[in-house]
This record gives sequence, structure tokens and C-alpha cells, in this order.
Amino acid sequence: MTKLTISPVTRIEGHLKIEVDMEGGKVVDAKSSGTMYRGIENILRGRDPRDASQITQRICGVCPTAHGTASVRCLENAFKVKPPTNGRIIRNLIFGSDYLMSHILHFYHLVALDYVKGPDTQPFIPRYEGDYRLDPKTNQVAVGQYLQALDIKQKCHQMVALFGGKAPITYGMVAGGATEIPSLDKIVSLKWRLKEIQEFIDGTYLPTVYLVAGAYKDLFGVGVGCKNFVSFGAFPLDDDEKTFLIKPGSYTQGKDLPLDQTQIREYVKYSNYDDSTTGLHPSKGKTVWVPEKKGAYSYVKAPRYRELPHEGGPLARMWVTNPVLSKNANKFLGVDSSKEIRFRDLGDKAFSILGRIAARAEECKLVADAMDKWIDQLKPGAPSWTKVEIPKEAEGFGLTEAPRGALGHWISIKDQKIDNYQVVAATIWNASPRDDKGKRGPIEEALVGTPVPDIKNPFNIVRVVRSFDP
Repeated sequence: MTKLTISPVTRIEGHLKIEVDMEGGKVVDAKSSGTMYRGIENILRGRDPRDASQITQRICGVCPTAHGTASVRCLENAFKVKPPTNGRIIRNLIFGSDYLMSHILHFYHLVALDYVKGPDTQPFIPRYEGDYRLDPKTNQVAVGQYLQALDIKQKCHQMVALFGGKAPITYGMVAGGATEIPSLDKIVSLKWRLKEIQEFIDGTYLPTVYLVAGAYKDLFGVGVGCKNFVSFGAFPLDDDEKTFLIKPGSYTQGKDLPLDQTQIREYVKYSNYDDSTTGLHPSKGKTVWVPEKKGAYSYVKAPRYRELPHEGGPLARMWVTNPVLSKNANKFLGVDSSKEIRFRDLGDKAFSILGRIAARAEECKLVADAMDKWIDQLKPGAPSWTKVEIPKEAEGFGLTEAPRGALGHWISIKDQKIDNYQVVAATIWNASPRDDKGKRGPIEEALVGTPVPDIKNPFNIVRVVRSFDP
């Protein structure tokens, strides 16, 4: 048996170590280790509850807007308030802009270099060598898109800042709605930026994803994972939150089930936290750090839904929501362009490295097209915020979908201060270690069976990991 450690895994957000055991040129076991302790939950205790939506945005440098969204939803649930229509739409637009930025960033600046060979200069090196398959002309076009995508990503951040105040950390989302009352000039400014981004998604991003997929078709059979998916839902389409663009729900052991957040538990047998906190629902969770714990190998807890590991992220959301796909997918699958195909029509191809990448690209179009409609629903000059009062005692939770997966915040308030605050961050679902029953986390499970022809260039290992966008 051969052991291989990759630490840190580069071109991801955060600090991740991957250890694999290999036999016969394939991975037979894997460990995913988060190597940094943050402790934001403990920082929040004793503070004004309204501070949470700003402080929790510091959890992640790539998707702070997701934490801001989950936090204000958590506070509103505790305060028993809902934002007015303008507030709901503005928050969708801020969050949607962040989604577009994140998905474009993931493909072009974090993942594409596993498939497109850049020049021998920074930022294209260092890298593993050996498995590049695009012809020189196609490869060069894709390299050029790397720089184009930087400009598009910047415009996404500009859209975040139009109503959010700044990016990447936003001030525009608060408990009760949004701080900005929409004006006609900002609506127009957002609209023309979005149009350029939509043209890039439709004419460049999606076609390139499927072009790359065509050259690496064998990777549709690599990185399968646990085949359980969870989505908390995102982008409410009505003020009573009866419908969402991204549907809440789960796909558990082959069955579609409604979402029940009470079925979440966090396990810590193999995590650097006190064993007395294992198996708790997040509303009762504790963050008790034990850095030298025997047998632990990760600072990430192991969240489980219905006692099983569940994958989160674009693949999970697209499988649960099952939207109509772009015509690029029709062309790739050889299906008549006049026929409507949905995500689940990909079949087993979806459960793979490239299935996750395709899901992210298709979701990017889904969100961009929805944003185009939301902009037209804004009412210039109408209120975007509802006054809130902090209760003396209350509990609440806020669920949403970060670009990387299911994200939940839970709060307990006593004497108008935060008594307990717990976060189940998006990547924790996927990068989790084994749970108390020894069940691998989704990334660990997806790595099992991965072919590694050359141990000095473990392309496929990092391809599997980065497909989750940890």
C-alpha cells in the first residue's frame, strides 16, 4: 500500500490536507483534514445579536455574502420579522451577484488549470504535469479566457457593491431587509453590468465547460461520492418564502425528501472538539476546542443529515431542483436542441468530477437569468427595510445555500445578547472527516476508486477535491 499526502491543497479557499492510501494505481481510502481553527462562534457570545451578520462574514474570504445572508435570516427568524419586497429582492441581487462571481472564479481561476495548460509563468505554475488533452489552438483560447474572466469577476463584485455598499464584505444586508432604497440610476447600472456577464456565461463560460468535458469524458466516471444530496434552498421568490429559485430538500438513499432541519447532527469523534459535544443538533451545539485530541485528524466537524453523509453544493442543488439545462448541454449530449432536457437527464454522468463542474456552470446561468427578472421587480423609492427590535430571549435559525453548499446559522439570545451561536458552514458538509460511526465524509468517499497512474502527478486527486470547491 502506498500513502500520499497533499498539504496544503492549493487553489482552494482555506487550509485543507488530503491523505490517501493507494493500491493498484487507485485510491482505496482517504482522509480530509481541515487544518485551521477559527472559533467565530465563541467570539460572538455576549455581543449584540445584530453584530453577527458582520462578524460571520469573516468566516470565509470567498463567500462572506452567503454568511451575511444566513445570519440576517437567522436574526429575522429570532426577531419574528420579514423584509419588505424591495428588501427581499435587493438581498437576492446582492447574493446572486456573489454567486456569479464565485462560480466564474471557481472554473477559470481555481479549476481550469487542471485541464488547460497555461504558460510556464505565474500564476500558472507550480502545477502537476502530464494529463493535458486540449489541442494547442483550443488550449490557447482557454488561457485567454482566464484574463477575460478576471474582468467579468470584477464586474460581479461591482454589482455586489451597488446595493451592498462594498465587496467582498457587504454592509447592505441587515436584519429586517436591506439598507439601500433602490434608485433608478442604480437599477440601470446593475442591469447593464448583468447583461455583459450573461453574454459571457452564455457565449464563453458554458461552451468552454462542455468543450473541456468533451476532452476528458472518462472523468464523468471519477469522483462519484456518496450520492446523497442536501439543499437548504436559496433566493426566495415571494415575501412569505413559499417558493425558492433553488429548492430546499434532500435526495437521500435514492429518495426525494422534504427538508427537515431538525434532522441535522454534528459529530466530532475524529474532530478536534470535545467528545461531550458530539451528536448534537446545531441549535444545542458547542464549540469546545481540543487541539491535541487523540485520534482526531481535522478541525472540521462531521455534519450529517438523517444520520448520513450528504453532499452539498451545485451538484446537490441542481439534482434537488432539477432545472432545464442550457442548449450547450443539448449539444454535448447529442440531443435535439428543440427538446427540453433537465439536470437529472445527465444520469450517472452527474455523479462525477465533471458533473459538479457542469452543475456549477448551469447554475450560474440559472441565477443570472433570474436576476435579470428580479431587477425589473424593484420599485424605486419604496421601503427596503422593516424596523426590528431585539427580544430579551429568543432562538432562531437561518438557512441558505452558499455557492459551496448548504449553510446554516443558529442563535440563542438571552438578556438581548448572544448566548450561543453555531454555524454549519457549506464546505463542512463536503470536507468533513469520518463521523462517530466511521462513515467517510463526501470528499473522502469521492476519492475512493480514483485512478492515480503517476504518484508524482496525482492530477485526479486534486481534480476530485477541487470539483467540490472547498
